[in-house]
Amino acid sequence: MAYQISDACISCGACAEECPVNAISAGDTKYEINAEVCLDCGACAATCPVEAPQAE
Repeated sequence: MAYQISDACISCGACAEECPVNAISAGDTKYEINAEVCLDCGACAATCPVEAPQAE
């Protein structure tokens, strides 16, 4: 299952920089993960300062 970014996101972009497949982009109010591209590797969760990316 792909990761999803919770409302805790502070839009710092750290997760997007770490994503090996560029599945993360800036949304209107927070960053978003494209579930079709996400590898479920957890790199985004490991780098996020507020633990916004969560495994579904």
